[in-house]
Amino acid sequence: MHRTVVIGAILGGLVVAAAGESAGAPNAPWMDARLSPDRRADLVLQRMSLDDEIGLLHSDFPLFLRLLPPGVMKSAGYVPGIPRLGVPALHESDASLGVANAGRDDDDATPLPSGLALASTWSASLAFDGGAMIGKEARQKGFNVMLAGGVNLLRDPHNGRNFEYLGEDPLLAGTLDGASIRGIQSQHVISTAKHFVINDQETGRESLSANITEAALRESDLLAFELAIETGNPGSVMCSYNRINGVYACENPLLMTALKRDWGWRGWVMSDWGAVHSLKSATAGLDQESGQQLDKQVFFDKPLKQAVTAGEIPASRVRDMAHRILRSLFAIGVIDHPLSPGGLDTVADAAVSARVAEQGIVLLKNQGGLLPLTARGGEIVVIGSHANVGVLSGGGSSQVIPSGSIRFPAPKGAPAWGAGVVYHPSSPLKAIQARAGGAEVRYNDGTDPAVAAALAKGADVAVVFAHQWATEGVDVSLTLPDDQDALIEAVAAANPRTIVVLETGGPVLMPWLDKVGTVLEAWYPGARGGDAIAGVLYGQIDPSGRLAASFPASEDTSPHGEPAAASPAPIAVDYDEGSDVGYRWYAKTGRKPLFPFGYGLSYTSFRYGALKAKGGRRLSVSFRVANTGARAGIETPQVYLSRGPVRRRQRLIGWSRVALAPGESRRVTIVADPRLLANWNDRAHGWSLDGGAYEVFVGPNSAEASLKGRARLQPASLRP
Repeated sequence: MHRTVVIGAILGGLVVAAAGESAGAPNAPWMDARLSPDRRADLVLQRMSLDDEIGLLHSDFPLFLRLLPPGVMKSAGYVPGIPRLGVPALHESDASLGVANAGRDDDDATPLPSGLALASTWSASLAFDGGAMIGKEARQKGFNVMLAGGVNLLRDPHNGRNFEYLGEDPLLAGTLDGASIRGIQSQHVISTAKHFVINDQETGRESLSANITEAALRESDLLAFELAIETGNPGSVMCSYNRINGVYACENPLLMTALKRDWGWRGWVMSDWGAVHSLKSATAGLDQESGQQLDKQVFFDKPLKQAVTAGEIPASRVRDMAHRILRSLFAIGVIDHPLSPGGLDTVADAAVSARVAEQGIVLLKNQGGLLPLTARGGEIVVIGSHANVGVLSGGGSSQVIPSGSIRFPAPKGAPAWGAGVVYHPSSPLKAIQARAGGAEVRYNDGTDPAVAAALAKGADVAVVFAHQWATEGVDVSLTLPDDQDALIEAVAAANPRTIVVLETGGPVLMPWLDKVGTVLEAWYPGARGGDAIAGVLYGQIDPSGRLAASFPASEDTSPHGEPAAASPAPIAVDYDEGSDVGYRWYAKTGRKPLFPFGYGLSYTSFRYGALKAKGGRRLSVSFRVANTGARAGIETPQVYLSRGPVRRRQRLIGWSRVALAPGESRRVTIVADPRLLANWNDRAHGWSLDGGAYEVFVGPNSAEASLKGRARLQPASLRP
């Protein structure tokens, strides 16, 4: 039976006022949907005063308002509309993993699995479906802007927000982010892409300078945004807190030039909350000041008007800022499809979340075929991480807290403004019990390793759930907290048939890896996470997840050590690895990760063959993949560049998810985007593709070459 939640309130700014100009009246030509979004925005602007324009350019942070305007919810942002012109208010929700809670109690939004879980599916279609689901829920809950689309690359495994993002590779991250944005905006809800750019650690994020060459930036982090914006066309882009090469992101001309001139993107740039430092950000390219209560002063209100009146900022610039906002409202259908809050189908929405979780879980080790489990007699011991009540979620502004969630106090050092440690109400223990058949399933909380080990000693199987909670505002250690390494060591010593299920925000160290039978990375698995985990454990779901991030073997096998402590003085972070992020850095330095990018096991087996590489103007790689096992499964063969005519480097240039029955085979063809083969040329301000031989390999992950080939390409110059 579907559970329906009705939201009956009419939201302020969503209903066109009866007096004055009406959106449906003959004198509102901008309501003609046959016109282009730019033309419609121009027609509205002809009826707007300077005050009207400036009113669109700064937003309130409702959580900081003592008295909320009528119809305005607790949320991330609010911009009053212009009822006489049919311009709706902007009701903005934090997002990416669902409609974030933002202090509302007894919410019924559906939490998606973490961004890294989604990225580990390598599935653009699942990314679209997840985006469409949360976009639909946003409309049903009264929001028309979602602060979603997180696409910051995983440069540092310690980053406390890695769980929100989509891994270390620009092609994978940009492709999935673009699909998610398209899904959200298919519901006539604007999505951002964020945080623009290199917001790759939380320590000192509001003042640190991320130092990197333009070429390296163009080939990595900017490329991820470029691909996401090309495929998703977000209505807005959110600039980040940090500085890039000494200049704050929200007033950085390099970033704004790339975004608006080079890529020709026509949406509006909003700031992160509290990321505006001066009025000059308006002339640099920032279009909207967000959460104005968090800035040291409101810049895009009276100071902006005074600057225009004094001739210090052209009136045409303010008009362009307003035009970009209005254009997105028309282009994405926000004005043509007004919000009409209604009921949430939480059962159907949770099913979307479940599909992402099921296909994002990564089987890292399965010694002796310990998995899948079978429903039979015996004893199973489930240990740790509150597996009896639910599955862990990440904290901060993206936090979704559906009804029935369990909250625990946040550990020392976590931001005071968070909601604490939240477990979504999907118990792995109960899901295991439902599948265990005649087996006795016992639970231990894992707080005493000796007691847990004694309980595990006589069991047929011990399943240890281990966690790493991460949240916005603070970075994490790669070592599991709460002495969980000692717990796993003790249980594994008592029972070699130990299965470790990790619920983590990102990569963690595993000093006990050689002593356990199986390791399953479940990430933060969302609304139906417990069922998804149990489904994989019992073989109802073949594990098809592949890592979207390399797992370091130790603290010193990654480009950066632990982040420096926050300091009143500005911090400088030198990204000396340049564009060689993640697996590319491992390949360049010859170091070995614990688990490589793209890695993941299955309950069946696959074989690759018959590679053909063709060149000319574009590089095309085709090959055959076959299921050689006894079970159906999904394989994700990956194609990597290994060497160009001038430069030896590794880079993912394509992949395909292939579902195969036992004995089935299929030919796969990948055509590489030339930018993935080219080098950024500062002098030419564009991409340079060298002519000559390009070597590629195909494999199940970034460290395993099953097939090798080469082809010759013609030289080319590509636009930025």
